[in-house]
Amino acid sequence: MKLSFYGAARSVTGSRHMLDMPGFRLLFDCGMFQGRREEAAQQNRDLGFDPKSVSAVLLSHAHIDHSGALPVLPQHGFSGKVYVTRATADLAGIMLEDSARIQQNDCRYVNKKEKRGRTTCIRPIYNSDDVRKILKRFEGERYGNQINIAPRVTASFHDAGHILGSAAIRVKYKARGNTTTVLFSGDLGRSEMPILRDPEPPPPCDVLILESTYGDRLHERAGEEMKQKAQELIAHAKTHKSKIIVPAFAVGRTQELVMRIKQLVGEGRVDPIPIYIDSPLAGKATEVFRRHPECYDEETLKTFTADRDPFASRYIHFVSSPEDSKRLNMMKGPCVIISSSGMCEGGRVVHHLKHAIQDEANIIVFVGFQAEHTLGRKLVEGWDVVPIFGVPTQRRAQIVKFNGLSAHADRNDLLAYVRAINPLPSKIFIVHGEEKQALSLGAAIQAEHPNIEVQIPHRGSSHEV
Repeated sequence: MKLSFYGAARSVTGSRHMLDMPGFRLLFDCGMFQGRREEAAQQNRDLGFDPKSVSAVLLSHAHIDHSGALPVLPQHGFSGKVYVTRATADLAGIMLEDSARIQQNDCRYVNKKEKRGRTTCIRPIYNSDDVRKILKRFEGERYGNQINIAPRVTASFHDAGHILGSAAIRVKYKARGNTTTVLFSGDLGRSEMPILRDPEPPPPCDVLILESTYGDRLHERAGEEMKQKAQELIAHAKTHKSKIIVPAFAVGRTQELVMRIKQLVGEGRVDPIPIYIDSPLAGKATEVFRRHPECYDEETLKTFTADRDPFASRYIHFVSSPEDSKRLNMMKGPCVIISSSGMCEGGRVVHHLKHAIQDEANIIVFVGFQAEHTLGRKLVEGWDVVPIFGVPTQRRAQIVKFNGLSAHADRNDLLAYVRAINPLPSKIFIVHGEEKQALSLGAAIQAEHPNIEVQIPHRGSSHEV
């Protein structure tokens, strides 16, 4: 068997990992690379391998950095199945359609703005027809079921607690009386977070492919200090008639933010101010959440069975039409606008930033990881001038980070995940983390488990397992 890494190797986006077995090629994830425009376009058009040679895909979850390049596969002759959990099948369908629409809209906008200086137009990586072709190949599965994907190859999904439907994926390969087991963590969630169940304990494996997004740091806890911080932000917004712009992933972060704000209002800690969920995808994703209570933790399940909707309130407004979205840019605060994409690399949030970023009364709040070279990363790093649709734009708005709301496991969670594997794997490959985070986590694992071979692969590297 051979493992090859075509993305999210010493970087965070574009998750693509290939497991080669005699006569069978299995791809873990097929994510979209996010970063500098030209580099991203190149890496998303050329996946690094021949899609026609791939026998099947196992998808860990629906986030675009893990699923977003799937529609490229049928463009180049892929004819296999894509195995997913049932909730992921529903989410990925709407997210990939949204990705195609955003690409078309952004390309149209940029081409219109830059047409005088361009000899050729930028074009979308894929369109809605490509999305429909790949969705026809989806096979929805339950957590824990054994999936027979080839004569000597089985797989199973195990709840990762990251977003709705997210899974760690275990693959067993049997040959000549021997069995080799590979476990891909996907993105791991955290314990005691709202809505979803905690991550399942890891099943035994010989080889572990482990994410490392927060491999060198610990999260602040979502306790009293964070509630106080949120109170201060809303008080500031009311005093200064500010807009609070929250670039948030439409799946997971948006639903959690809504529940946390409702909790603060319910506790009497803040007075409600208008909250606009400006993402057609977020509205559709919330409907998918309502259809999959099997993924909920006990508290959220009780809320639903009591005929209450944790995602609804009189001061929460879902914005669908482009016209209503544009009107938000003309409105005065105080208000909260939650809009995707979470890394500010496309979608409506970029337009909201364009209109709000030069007003020092406004606040931009980040609640998730920002990959290298993205607009979100530049803002988190405090750049005074940032490119918005290619135009250098002065930033005067305040930047606030809420790391305690991250849906990713932190360093201690990842180390505990490894410890829980019994018996321990013989090899661990550290992926889905920038080089600093991956190397730090790898060193910590090696120090704790000196008998485990720990590798931090480069993009394009292959390893025998």
